[in-house]
Amino acid sequence: MFEFGAPWAFVLLPAPLIIWWLLPPYREQVEAVRIPFFEQMASALGETPRRGGALLRTNLLQKLIAPLVWLLLIVGLARPQFVEPPIEKIESARDLMLAVDLSGSMDTRDMFDPDGNRITRLDAVKLVLDDFIARREADRIGVIVFGNQAFVQAPFTQDHTLVRTLLDQTEPRMAGPMTMLGDAIGLTIKAFEQSTARDRVLILLTDGNDTGSKMPPLKAAEIAAQNDLTIYPVAVGDPSSVGEGEMDLETLGDMARAAGGQLFNAGNREQLESVYREIDALTPEEIETTSYRPTRPLFFWPLGAAVVLVFLYHSLMALRMSLSPVRERHA
Repeated sequence: MFEFGAPWAFVLLPAPLIIWWLLPPYREQVEAVRIPFFEQMASALGETPRRGGALLRTNLLQKLIAPLVWLLLIVGLARPQFVEPPIEKIESARDLMLAVDLSGSMDTRDMFDPDGNRITRLDAVKLVLDDFIARREADRIGVIVFGNQAFVQAPFTQDHTLVRTLLDQTEPRMAGPMTMLGDAIGLTIKAFEQSTARDRVLILLTDGNDTGSKMPPLKAAEIAAQNDLTIYPVAVGDPSSVGEGEMDLETLGDMARAAGGQLFNAGNREQLESVYREIDALTPEEIETTSYRPTRPLFFWPLGAAVVLVFLYHSLMALRMSLSPVRERHA
């Protein structure tokens, strides 16, 4: 729609009339000698007198153009603009970090794909995460992988295709054969330092127990809670496993409670899928919508019209003055 950005400028419309009423007319006094036989005296002296000063008078065209030019200047000062339809921008209200265990036990083939073929625990995680990420359209998602150390595989981004691609490139033991749960949480806390999202979630996927993190997992979870970070540990694999793949469900549960989350146990791919559906229900997708209305300024049209009118008027007056001597010579 059309509107004026500074409509107060129209109060200046009567300014010329107010000035004309209040200020006295301009007068100029000059010294002069009036001689009734001036032309004869000039002829006797051999001088050719030139035309003297003339009192400028307004003409009808000037009286019409001057108010119109003033009106156009005021309209330009009032900033006419065309307001476009509102544009809405959807922004994420949540930053979601996926911490994926790449220890050696994640290579255990005790999971099944949709066709019934045996796959590794990590492959099962990838299949389910791929669908989970696809459903979180508005969330900014990042990926941390951990083994002997924790690494940022993908920073927070809404480019979910990139996240899924980088996640698909992970392999067991790629970060080392061990399971550093506390270090993964510590790196996640650091990754969230620049986050401005009001909802911060870590989904921690592991099939083992901590094997010597620099920061104890429970302490890391407590620090995460102090930084408004919610942790959902997901235990992947058989909880009765022993040795390398043994899971410390008690510690994982304590971590979840310390960070305001919940522990999930996924013994197979179907359970893992149900875990993510439950997480979806616990942390529904949240979006923030901001809108703005772009404007197209139009002030240059009235200002341009005013300049053109003034130019045409003076061009016409100059042409008239240039033709006056021709008419006098013919007369």
